[in-house]
Order: sequence, then C-alpha cells, then structure tokens
Amino acid sequence: MEQSKIKNMNKYRWFIWGLLAFAYIIVFFHRFAAGVVKDDLITDLALSETGFASLGAMYFYAYMFMQIPVGFLADSLGARKTVTIGTVFAAIGSIIFGLAGTVFLAFLGRFLVGLGVSVVFISILKILSTWFKESEFGTMSGITSFVGNMGGLIAQTPLVWMVSMFTWRNTFIAIGVVTLFVAVLIYVFVRNTPQEKGYPSIASLEGREEKHATKVKVNLFKALLEVVTNWRTWPPFVIFACFFGSFTALSGYYGTSFMMDVYGLEKSEAANYMMAAVLGLAIGSIVIGKVSDAMEKRKLPMLISGILLLLTWTTLVFMNNGQPALGLMYPLLFIMGLSTSAFILGWACGKEMNNPKVAGISTSVVNMGGFFGAAVIPTFVGNALAGGHDAVAYNTAFKVAYICIVIGCLAIFLVKETNCKNIYKG
Repeated sequence: MEQSKIKNMNKYRWFIWGLLAFAYIIVFFHRFAAGVVKDDLITDLALSETGFASLGAMYFYAYMFMQIPVGFLADSLGARKTVTIGTVFAAIGSIIFGLAGTVFLAFLGRFLVGLGVSVVFISILKILSTWFKESEFGTMSGITSFVGNMGGLIAQTPLVWMVSMFTWRNTFIAIGVVTLFVAVLIYVFVRNTPQEKGYPSIASLEGREEKHATKVKVNLFKALLEVVTNWRTWPPFVIFACFFGSFTALSGYYGTSFMMDVYGLEKSEAANYMMAAVLGLAIGSIVIGKVSDAMEKRKLPMLISGILLLLTWTTLVFMNNGQPALGLMYPLLFIMGLSTSAFILGWACGKEMNNPKVAGISTSVVNMGGFFGAAVIPTFVGNALAGGHDAVAYNTAFKVAYICIVIGCLAIFLVKETNCKNIYKG
C-alpha cells in the first residue's frame, strides 16, 4: 500500500508542477511582450520612448516589491491559494491592459499583471521544496525556468503573428481569459504538501528531519532581518539583477527595434533573433541546473557561464562599433541567452545559505534582484538611447548593460560554495 501511495504521489507531483508551470508560461509572456508591441503602444497611447520604458517597467516594479510578501505568503498561506489569487489579478490586469483607452489604464493593467504573476515562481519553488527531493531542487528549478521561457518565445514572433491577425488589444484580452481558466484549475487541483493528498512526505521518504511538512508560523520581520543580514544572500541578488536586467533590456525592450533599425529587418524577422536569445536562456536554464546538481557545485558552473556571458556582450558592444555581422547574430544571441542562465543557480544558493524554515523568504530576497535589475537597467538603457535609432545610439545604450554584466561577473567571486546542500548553522 505504501509503495502504491509513493507511485501515485510521484505522478501527482508532476501534474501539480505542470499546472503551475503553465501559469509560469503566462508570466514570461507578459515579461517579454512589451518589446514586440512597442510601436503599437507608442502609437495608440501616444507614448514617448521614456513613457514606453516606464510602462514596461511597471510590471517589474510590481513584481519586485511583491517578492517579500510573496515569500511570506508562500510560507504561511500556501502556494495553492497564493497562486490562485495572483493569477486572478493577472487575468484582470491583462484584460484592462487590452481595453485601455488611456495611459492611466494601461499602466494600471500592466501593474496588476506584474502584481499577479509575481507570486507564481516563488510558490513553485515552495512546491518543489515539499513535493521533490533536495537533490532535485536545482534541476527542477532549471526545468521550470525552461518551460516558463516558452512564454518568452510566444512573446516574440508568435506574438507578432497574433497581433497582426487579432490586434494587440484582443490578444491581451484573450490571454486574460486563459489566465482565469488556469486560476480555477490551480485552485481545484494543486495541494501544498503530499500529506494533503494522503501521501507520505518527501522528508520522511529521504529519512531526514521534517522541515517543510507542516505549516510554520513565521515572524516576517525577524525572518526578513535574518535573511538580509546574512551577507551571503547578496552576491546572488547582484548577479540576478545584472544578468537578467541586461538580458531583459535587450530581449524584452530594445532588441527587436535594434535589429530593425540597425540591420534593416522586418519586425517578424527581427523578433526571430530575440527568439534565439530566449531559446538560449530556456535551454541554459535546464542545462545549468542539471550540471550543477551532477557536479554538486554551484559556484564553478556559475563562474563559467558568467565569463561566457561577458564574452558575448563584449562582442556585441565592441565588434565593428556595436554592429557585428548579421550572420553572427543568431549564434551570438543564442549563446548570450544560454550563458545568462547563470543566475538560475542564485535561487538555490539563496535557499542553501539561509535557515530552511524561511526558504520562501530567502529565495524571495534573491528573486527581487532580478526584477530590480529588469525595472531599472532597461530604463537607463532607454535614457542612454535618447531617441536615437542608429548603430551609434544603440551602442552607447548597450554599454550601460555591459557595465552591469561586468559587475555581475565580479559578484560571482563572492558566492559561497554550498556543494548543493544547506549550509545554514543557527
């Protein structure tokens, strides 16, 4: 009977993960969609370049500021209710964004989307900590990021097609309706722990102390203070901010227009190049997790990926005055995305260097870094672009992102090697 329960649990955990991963696809769609519909937004809403950057950043600001409460909610309210409520907010925001006739409503819709989807990934990590083995955490984090990035792919060339057929407004309204349906499925089927379905806990199966099997009352202030005063939390924060922020500036904001303005490509063809970058990130996310778990190392694979990322940005910024040969751009952008995945290991590092009882909050703090970077760095890049649309203007703007990549690489040297195990000592 016990073996039967274990077998059923192993099946059901993948079903739960699949539902949450689908929600994560929607997260990534909204994350990268702004760059593709940039011209439509500027025209319909009479936005300036700065206004567009601010509109795009609303998603990331909402996402960033929600990370601490999301960690608390994941640790107390539970992943099921947290994600259900969040996806309902995201659905409403997407519909408002599609219907927006004013700049205010567009900002409100974008804000609600960011607010809603901000809960998804941290909640998935919480589910991974209760439904999957400790040794599987890095791999499953990578797999989750890989699947989520499929939403980023949809937000490139497929989004161009959808907008051309249905308009950008109808597309976002439809995404909102789909998101509502996903929220219902999550509420009905997701459970926070195996025990809620009558299955044994993962901790008991591994023969270790129960740390996540029951709800733990967490004092938010004390837990947050404990995490932020642990200096080992901050290098992964900086890495995520610099790497993901720079990648978002390129693939989610200005990469498509860069390929159109500098290389003279049509929008659908230009978006294909950004798809290469997002695909690289998707593949890198799953590969780096598996490699890290297999090596039982975090810092070394992160360092190798960081150096490779620096080389790709060096090529983009300095080769031929910021205009590498077009034939080089597909492999260059793919490798850039592949190596950007170094930040994936930051989540595991944050979890493994803090008290297991505050796993949600410690991961949330690290996660804030990426969305701080994704909100701020594209804005600085946009300001540096200053409305210019030639190779010189884009080269100047991308140098801002390059400096951030250098800072992120330096932060890797400050990462504490955990050997894929929790090293917290209270």
